[in-house]
Amino acid sequence: MLTDPIADFLTRIRNGFMGRKETIDVPASKLKARLCELLREEGFIRGHRMVKDERGHDAIRITLKYDSNKVAAVTGIERVSKPGYRKYVNTKKIPQTLNGLGVAILTTSRGVMTDRQAREKGVGGELICRVW
Repeated sequence: MLTDPIADFLTRIRNGFMGRKETIDVPASKLKARLCELLREEGFIRGHRMVKDERGHDAIRITLKYDSNKVAAVTGIERVSKPGYRKYVNTKKIPQTLNGLGVAILTTSRGVMTDRQAREKGVGGELICRVW
């Protein structure tokens, strides 16, 4: 049993990029699917789709993104808010990642969104992760 499925999700993505994999499979959830949508919108992954794994469970197949020289689109990915230590921020305290080159992902009362979207809408929330 996993105590932090989001940390497992981020670690699978990190390991996939380090292993130069083309695709990776992660157990499915609505939050993970939304995180994949945001990562695709921000240009960190090529895409994702729902599949069934060999045991018949729902999974998300993520297509990782590399440039023509096989350099990964993601150079760093880290979990910020953890089960033992939740990190909440208000609108004025939403951090920038690498001066705007990266993205922070938050879960807010209006759904899961990037730091830029949260600033535009004027909402804060739980800081899930940072990607650059």
